[in-house]
Amino acid sequence: MEPTGLHEQVAGLINRKLNIAIDLLNLPWFIPMKCLIKPLGENSAFRPDFVILDRTALANEPLWKTEPVITLGKSVKLVVEVVSTNWQNDYARKVEDYEALGIGEYWIADYLELGGKRYIGLSKQPAIAIYQLIDGTYQGQQFRGTERLISQTFPHLNLTAEQIFVAGR
Repeated sequence: MEPTGLHEQVAGLINRKLNIAIDLLNLPWFIPMKCLIKPLGENSAFRPDFVILDRTALANEPLWKTEPVITLGKSVKLVVEVVSTNWQNDYARKVEDYEALGIGEYWIADYLELGGKRYIGLSKQPAIAIYQLIDGTYQGQQFRGTERLISQTFPHLNLTAEQIFVAGR
């Protein structure tokens, strides 16, 4: 299933903002054009909307030199998913799998407020959920409206939830 144009606008805006932050901080990270996250031994893999990889950690990736597949959470600085009709995967399955892999930060951008009430609340408003790995467990925080996103990976990022949601309108 291909994403909608609005979905791509939201993903593109977040991608651009984070690419600029990577560049300004002169970090050895990058956002690949295509990438799968596949735990070793698993039969399935995820193709996130985008992922930030640590170039210095890729030497330990067993598949990277022959195909764009990541198997180790240490190679990943951050994963971003923009919610679409399969929102259950983003909020439930991927949270568990990315946590198990040890991926330090995971963002869910729900600009269409598709997520269930359990995940985005009874008000069903657009929300950005940021999960940060603390002692091996994801701790999540939601951001709405003019709230500035709080990211461990990019602590000085000056980006609000509303700036992201505007891209999807």
